[in-house]
Amino acid sequence: MGLFGGNKENYKDKKSIIIYFSRADENYFGGAMKYIEKGNTEVIAEYIRDIVGADIFKVEPQIPYSADYMQCIEEAKVRTREHNAPIKENVPDLSSYEVIYVGSPVYWGGMPEELFTALKGLDYTGKTIRPFVTHEGSGLSSIPNQLKNICTGAVVTNGLAISGSSVNSARSKVENWLKGLGL
Repeated sequence: MGLFGGNKENYKDKKSIIIYFSRADENYFGGAMKYIEKGNTEVIAEYIRDIVGADIFKVEPQIPYSADYMQCIEEAKVRTREHNAPIKENVPDLSSYEVIYVGSPVYWGGMPEELFTALKGLDYTGKTIRPFVTHEGSGLSSIPNQLKNICTGAVVTNGLAISGSSVNSARSKVENWLKGLGL
């Protein structure tokens, strides 16, 4: 029996896409700074892609954040305060997708402004949104509620929160979430 038991084929028949924002470079891990080559949220997005066969779209800022963590924080504060975070490329047409996974790090209890830019104004009627986040202590925070507000017409399901410092060993947690056995 496959990952999704008897429903594996039915589940895979639902066309899905992963839309995520992730940042590499210097990151904060449980009280210390560490340089990473791939962002934490990107690692989780790739697990989901590999497990369910979803399409994937990375939201990238038009102006990249600084590689320095402290400077990045200041840049992100400005973008959030001013609600100004242009992105390199718009999200692809979502009309053929039934399930949309939205992945985000947690910035001050919510999504980075780039995800708001990417997600606003799209038609979510009849879609299912499955949020996943990476964090260092804040869990899902307000991200599911933010998605409910911006993705009108969609059903936002229970989300998955993974500590950024544990993403490289979190594949089984992602699998369990996808099976619906545990969050």
